Amino acid sequence: MSCEPLIVVFNPASGHGDAEAARAAIEAACRAAGRPLVLLPVETPQRLQALAREAVRCAQEEAGVVVAAGGDGTINAVAAACLGSGRPFGVLPQGTFNYFGRSHGIPADTAEAMRLLLQERPRPVQVGLVNERPFLVNASLGLYPQLLQERESWKRQLGRSRLVAFGAALATLLRGHRNLRLRLELDGQARELRTPTLFVGNNSLQLEQLGLAEARAVERGGALAGIALRPLSRWGLLGLLGRAALGRLGEAQAVQDFSFGELTVQRALPFGARRIKVATDGEIAWLSLPLRFRVAPEPLLLIRPADDAKATP
Repeated sequence: MSCEPLIVVFNPASGHGDAEAARAAIEAACRAAGRPLVLLPVETPQRLQALAREAVRCAQEEAGVVVAAGGDGTINAVAAACLGSGRPFGVLPQGTFNYFGRSHGIPADTAEAMRLLLQERPRPVQVGLVNERPFLVNASLGLYPQLLQERESWKRQLGRSRLVAFGAALATLLRGHRNLRLRLELDGQARELRTPTLFVGNNSLQLEQLGLAEARAVERGGALAGIALRPLSRWGLLGLLGRAALGRLGEAQAVQDFSFGELTVQRALPFGARRIKVATDGEIAWLSLPLRFRVAPEPLLLIRPADDAKATP
């Protein structure tokens, strides 16, 4: 039986479940398995990255497993610290959508996820990079980060649910938007486009649910999926939102999707701001242009079921 300690970065603010019940399930599972546990609660969002680095340092010293217990933002921060450390990484999903956990067969129930974490072994998982900033699910610029910021504002007032997320998206689109003028260098070829948003996906489950064929390229590995929308009125964007909800976004003529190994993004015009707002797994940051998207050369060592043993999401 393995005696590797679990170093758990635990974010009680993630999702809408019972944080105390989740904590109790983690502690009970470790006691039953005789596994040492170090629990690092995230008391404020500003402490998350420091705690993630502390967890990795502790895991390296104690030959332990780094674990993220939280939503996609928490999982991203801990995974970013763990990438390249040589230590295995585990996930206890606590968020609303949990795309990363679901796509790798990790249960949303904490007790079930703990059983998997204690029994399975690490397997390599692809990570995306934008300007060396890791992302597990997606990265985006333009309208989509704006939508995410609005969604977080709604969640603080109305709670976390898919209905609240959809309502926030609707409100953002009704207020209007500005199109970006971008120059893309895609696998050695350059082109320009105008688009309200550029979305780069690294999660086949999310892409499948949107109805995008590029999900297969991401599932095979070694590629990311790019999605750009042609300029549309707000009513046209609302129509696309409805298609996305029905899993038929890939059928829309206004959607340009493509897979790539490396993509460089710059403003099409020589003047303008040298930085741009980018969302990675739901977290917003200002990054310097040009943006360089690529697959990380080293995978994340995620504890998960084998591909043929994954539960259907």
